[in-house]
Amino acid sequence: MDSYGLYVNYEWCTGCHTCEDACKQERALEPGQYGIKVVEFSYEKEGRRIIDNHPILTEHCTFCMDRVRNGDKPSCVQHCQSQCLQFGKVEELIKVLKKNGKGVLWTYPHANK
Repeated sequence: MDSYGLYVNYEWCTGCHTCEDACKQERALEPGQYGIKVVEFSYEKEGRRIIDNHPILTEHCTFCMDRVRNGDKPSCVQHCQSQCLQFGKVEELIKVLKKNGKGVLWTYPHANK
């Protein structure tokens, strides 16, 4: 059985929070609940303020497997404006992660078709 994952390219995330909104609407989550949450990190580097945005999956994320089974992308991936989110087979996403650098690959134990 294939394993599926979600790759997040942290260099491309703009912090727009569209993934959060799409997930909340898709899953009808309560206020304060998130399937994916964009966390902002701010730090100094060479005298400049740097802001990094990191989408992080929570316990409410199911990879929208109902959508995936119907041939669609997870809602967060579908609506990501910066295209920093990619969904697919773990083996393929590992190649993307190795090539692109700063990012993370999330896996979900029940994300099998």
